Amino acid sequence: MAHFAEIDQDNRVLRVLVVANRDTADENGNEVEQIGQDFCNRLLGGSWMQTSYNSNFRKHYAGIGYQYDQARDAFIPPKPYPSWILDEQTCNWIAPSPKPDGEWYWDEETLSWKEIINDPV
Repeated sequence: MAHFAEIDQDNRVLRVLVVANRDTADENGNEVEQIGQDFCNRLLGGSWMQTSYNSNFRKHYAGIGYQYDQARDAFIPPKPYPSWILDEQTCNWIAPSPKPDGEWYWDEETLSWKEIINDPV
């Protein structure tokens, strides 16, 4: 099975489909992205990019709301906080400071990690 993400005019992922191998294969049985793109376009219209369920290519498996970045040839997840920056190698969003060990959450107002404290009942 192959997976294809529909992207809008701004390269934002609208949905992801699973496509049968026979609908992506050439005459020799080799998977060809263009054949899968053409299949999705004939079936539903739109613009389609192949995505890897195992993140073997294009950095991440595409999800709704992800952005396809043509220059990086990568699907980039939505930015979780305004202060976070994109790691160019992994295309993951990185907090301005490393997360400490344990259970913490990011506080955008203070631009710092806050410890999660579980009060015993």
